[in-house]
Amino acid sequence: MSRNQVILLFFLSIIFGLGAVFFAKKWMDNQVQPQVEVEVVEREPVIVAAREIVAGTVIEAQHLKSKLLEKDWRTETQFTSEDDVLGLIAENTIFPDDIITINRVTQPGEGATLAALIPENKRAVTIRVNDVIGVAGFLLPGNRVDVLNTIQYSKTSASTRTVLKDIKVLAVDQTAKTDENKPIIVRAVTLEVSPTDAEKLLSARSRGEIQLTLRNPHEKPQPVVRRYVAPSVTIIKGTESSSIRVSD
Repeated sequence: MSRNQVILLFFLSIIFGLGAVFFAKKWMDNQVQPQVEVEVVEREPVIVAAREIVAGTVIEAQHLKSKLLEKDWRTETQFTSEDDVLGLIAENTIFPDDIITINRVTQPGEGATLAALIPENKRAVTIRVNDVIGVAGFLLPGNRVDVLNTIQYSKTSASTRTVLKDIKVLAVDQTAKTDENKPIIVRAVTLEVSPTDAEKLLSARSRGEIQLTLRNPHEKPQPVVRRYVAPSVTIIKGTESSSIRVSD
């Protein structure tokens, strides 16, 4: 066998070997089928807000839409049908795409539109006002005010003091919500107060005139600083007296 024949056989053996490896690998790849695990996610419809629903609004069909939510995220407080929500009243402002739950709405009833805005342990008290007391008409639901009481002792003597601070306005006249921001003349203002503050307000109204002052909604409440003063005891000896502080 000549040298050229040996070289030719050598190259042919390499080519056949590579071909055998290629076809063997292709055959093995075809035999191995990838296993794909499919996770099934169950979803159920829930009712969400299609637009902003202001507190005190009677919910209508235009306010609602549905979207799918994973079943594991569903709770018993969520609604699945629009019919169950229609006619209810929003207790607080519901923003677009917020899920509507039982604790964010209330059943309609006598005075429900205003009653839905009153938090627990609070009361709504209405006082008669004029354009001056009503801050010249610039008083809208949601504003916060201070209540001042002026007592007239005589034609030349009077005193004014603040009886309530940072009180929320629930309604002006019969309006519990408004999208407008222009002055209106009102005849009555409904305030949100605690039972104790309601007594203070009515007592102040019986003693003299009531005036409202409008607060800046971004004003931060001032911290109340209380100082403890130790009691003292006066000791009298004959014609002399002395005061001694009592310490713990």
